[in-house]
Amino acid sequence: MKLGDFTKLAQSYRYRTGYSLTVLRYLAPEPIPGAFRVADVGAGTGKLTENLVQIGLRGFAVEPNEAMRAEGIRTLGDDDHFAWSEGAGEVTGLPDASVDWVLMGSSFHWTDRPCALAEFHRILRPGGRFTALWNPRDLASSEFHMGIEAKIREIVPELKRVSSGSRQCTEDLDEVLVSTGHFRDLVFMEAPHAVHATPERYVGAWRSVNDIQAQAGAERFEAIMRMIETEIRGMDAIEVPYRTRAWTVHRVDD
Repeated sequence: MKLGDFTKLAQSYRYRTGYSLTVLRYLAPEPIPGAFRVADVGAGTGKLTENLVQIGLRGFAVEPNEAMRAEGIRTLGDDDHFAWSEGAGEVTGLPDASVDWVLMGSSFHWTDRPCALAEFHRILRPGGRFTALWNPRDLASSEFHMGIEAKIREIVPELKRVSSGSRQCTEDLDEVLVSTGHFRDLVFMEAPHAVHATPERYVGAWRSVNDIQAQAGAERFEAIMRMIETEIRGMDAIEVPYRTRAWTVHRVDD
């Protein structure tokens, strides 16, 4: 499995959790204008898209990977709030000035960031905004989850995480988001939330983690999964703490 290739992980993504609705509601306009449209770019299987529907938004879900996009369409069913299309952060395929808010959930770090920012400026209407958000587990608040991470590193000592919200993904984000001159007025927001996962969902979420699989290889990854299954044996539910972190910038209008 290649780092960043999510083709084989599409079905496992249904086990992942969505984002904090508290953060999204704070960032969305209130009330939502009838013509207000958003673009969920790098939409994956629609975890963020589903959250945007929950708070009453409409727009476009843009995803480059065919398997992920197909799973998103299947998961959201015949919901007509979002139109799905092929595209990426650098080339969304959306018309000029077609949306009021662009979001990337756990995916901005995969883009050529200057190219993506120029593209978002193009598709945003005057006064529009771009939000890059991640949903990392709040490991420091849980001795149980810290223990699992430690055991993973015993199996793969050389592991370098490039997962959602890691420091290496976000440490220079404040500067990057305003570096091209397309955006200004950075606002950062975060909020905790928790999921009570069944053992099936918890194991399934681990099977959707690309960076560990790509670095560990098939044999060691299966050893990790056996270790996790042993750790949760006999548990009816596993509380998983998360912390949605969102960086929002405003379009510099022409």
